[in-house]
Amino acid sequence: MPEYDISKVFSAITLDQVVPARVPWSGVVRKGQVLRIIDLESQQAVDALFYNAHAYYERYSAQDTLLNQGSAYIGKGGRLFSNEGNVLMTVVEDTCGRHDTLAGACSCESNTVRFGHETKYMHACRENFLLEVEKYGMGKRDIVNNVNFFMNVPIMQNGELVIDDGLSVPGGFVDLRAEMDTLVVLSNCPQVNNPCNGFTPTPIRVVIGDPASI
Repeated sequence: MPEYDISKVFSAITLDQVVPARVPWSGVVRKGQVLRIIDLESQQAVDALFYNAHAYYERYSAQDTLLNQGSAYIGKGGRLFSNEGNVLMTVVEDTCGRHDTLAGACSCESNTVRFGHETKYMHACRENFLLEVEKYGMGKRDIVNNVNFFMNVPIMQNGELVIDDGLSVPGGFVDLRAEMDTLVVLSNCPQVNNPCNGFTPTPIRVVIGDPASI
């Protein structure tokens, strides 16, 4: 059974932070440390990007990840591969069961196409990512395919992707162990036009620390 008690999971905690609804977050997870992302109220999508903390040109690759694991979803035991063929992080615990890496991040442009021109002003994950990666000297071209934690994206028989109600429960979490020093950039998704956040974005909690087994 997954361990919900933080004190039993980590021998030492270096960061424990609540991230408000709709905003970005970033931080470095050192090799061997574990990042826990907690969906505090349930059904909150969390978009994520990953970079080698010492060489940002090495970053998460959805294509390499899916090819290596032979599955359309990411779950416990899944490894997040970089565009250099190295493992950035490994999913070591997960209460949700599966996470998406196909649907991408919402943007003002995609909102306009999907939901109408009146939604163009609404904040989106791509804008969150851009605000956050600029802190590290990166820009639009550095925003690649991402992981959507807690986001339920069934694949229909005809290949169509459907964004459906989330699967996570209040307090649900995913634990990722860093296999190299990894810069993690999150967007606590602000989307209100589809059910990925239950139409109501909510806060998440982010914890980084040394696993208790060490």
